[in-house]
Amino acid sequence: MEKAVTPPEKKPYQEIGEDLRSQIIQGQYPVGSRLPPERNIAEKYGVSRTIVREALLMLELQGIVDIRQGSGVYVMRVPQENDGDEEQLLNSDVGPFEILQARQLLESNIAAFAAKMATRADIDNLRRIIEQEQHAIASNDTRQDNSKMFHLVLAGATQNQMMLATVERIWLQMDSSPLWQQFNVHIASRAYRLKWLGERQAILAALRRRDVMGAWQAMWQHLENVKNSMLELSDADAPDFDGFLFESVPIFQGKLM
Repeated sequence: MEKAVTPPEKKPYQEIGEDLRSQIIQGQYPVGSRLPPERNIAEKYGVSRTIVREALLMLELQGIVDIRQGSGVYVMRVPQENDGDEEQLLNSDVGPFEILQARQLLESNIAAFAAKMATRADIDNLRRIIEQEQHAIASNDTRQDNSKMFHLVLAGATQNQMMLATVERIWLQMDSSPLWQQFNVHIASRAYRLKWLGERQAILAALRRRDVMGAWQAMWQHLENVKNSMLELSDADAPDFDGFLFESVPIFQGKLM
C-alpha cells in the first residue's frame, strides 16, 4: 500500500501572506486602503519584520498590494478565492532572505579563496565586467546582468569547479524565484547600481592585493548592504527601523568574527 503524500509545510511568510490575502478577500482591507505597519503585523503574528516583509513582497508580486517606500503598503486589488496560481506561489518559493543568507555565508569565503587562487586572466575578466557595468549605467542599459557575471567569474577564480557549480545553482534559484525578481525590481535604479558597482570594485581591489581577509570582508559587507536595502523596502516606520532582526553571522576560517 502506497503511503499518502504529505504536502510540504508552509513557511511562516507564506502563512502570513495567505492570512493577509484572506483578510483582503473578506473586505477587512478594501482597495486603496493601507495595511497596518510592518511592526504591527510582526507583533500580531509573533514574527520578525523580515518575515512580514517577505509576505508583503509575495503579495506585491501577485498584484494584490503596492509597496511604497516611506509611505506604506496599499491594497491594489481583491484576489479571487480560487486563484490556483496564487496558491501555488504561496507554497513553492524560497524567500529572498534565505537566498541572501546562503550567498553571504558561501560567497564571502569564495572571495577569500579567490584572493589566493585568481589568475591574471581572472582579474582582467572581473575588471572588464566592472567596466561594462560602468558603461551600462552611463547609458541606462539593463540588457546584460553584469552582477551575475561578476559573481560567477569570481567563483570560477577559485579554480574549483564545485564552487562555481554551487554559485551557478544559487543564481539559477534566484533567476527562477518570483520573490527575488520582485525584490530586484526595487534595487534596479541608477543609484543602487552605482552603489553595488563601488562595492564590487572594492572586492576586485582586494583580489588584486591578494588580500584574503579584505576580500572576505568586502564580499560579506556587499551582501550585508544588499540585505539591508531589502530590509528598508516598504518600511513605513523609519525612526524605529530594526534592520538587525535578520541576524547575520559572519564566519571566517571557522571562527565567529
